This record gives sequence, C-alpha cells and structure tokens, in this order.
Amino acid sequence: MTTAIYPGSFDPITNGHVCIIESGLVAFDRIIVAVLSNPRKSALFTVNERIEMIRESVGKTSDKDEVRRSRVEVDSFEGLLVDYCNQKGARVVLRGLRAVADFEYELQMANMNRHLEPNIETMFIMANDANFYVSSNLVKEAAKLGGEVSRLVPPSVGPKLYAKLGR
Repeated sequence: MTTAIYPGSFDPITNGHVCIIESGLVAFDRIIVAVLSNPRKSALFTVNERIEMIRESVGKTSDKDEVRRSRVEVDSFEGLLVDYCNQKGARVVLRGLRAVADFEYELQMANMNRHLEPNIETMFIMANDANFYVSSNLVKEAAKLGGEVSRLVPPSVGPKLYAKLGR
C-alpha cells in the first residue's frame, strides 16, 4: 500500500487543498494530511480546529465519498517532515503547486528533504484551473477585509472562518 504525506498548515483548508487530496488519491492508496504544528507561527485556527475542518471537508455525500474518506487520514506533527514520514512508514511527500513562485520554494524544500532523508521522494500535483490562485493566506486576508470567500473553501469552513474573524 502506497502512502503519501500531504503536509501543510491548512489554516484554513481551501478547495485547492481538497483538489490536491482528490488528485493524490488517483496515484496513492492512502494519503495522510499532516497539519504542521509550528509554535513560531501564529495560526488563525488551532491545530485541532484545522484537523476537524479537514475531516469535514473530505467526502460527505455518497458511498464513493465514504471510500475516499477511508483512504484519507488526518494527523498533526511537529519537527522535521522527514522524521514524521519515517514514523508513518511513508516514502512520498505530496505537494501542490499553484504558480511558478510555488515551484521555486517547493523545489528548495524537496531538495532539503532529500538531503536529510534520501529515501523520501516529493511528488508535485498541479492545482486545477479553478483553484490555482487560491491560498489560505489570500482567503484569510480577503475575508478579514470583508470579502466573500465562501466559494473558495469547503462548505463547512466558510462559516467558521467568518465566525473566527467576528463577521
């Protein structure tokens, strides 16, 4: 069984993240969505809130979705990603790419991870046309300024985002 780790802050999860998960399930038997717990960064949502939103966002309505949901695990981690991968027995890191700017950063991260652990590979999946510009930071910024972002996040996330921002 091939397992990939999809790491990130997911603060909050967006439709772009969900698309990457769905695309990843075409290539991998199982995906562990790993929420980074980084005490140096100030997140809008707690790790537990992010985990719950991800679980709510991965399939809901049909038997097909239930099968998909059973292939996605949601967890959190601290420290080095390669150590977490080894702990979970995963040899693949799954990363989403939106624009060219993402590639430069992601290539640096992939090469550092390869340096730290040569047995772990990074696989990139391109965001689809509808989500290539969507990031958690842009969603939060637009929502803070009064923008309507509910179409950019899964249905259960929008109300939580607006509530967190006092809207």
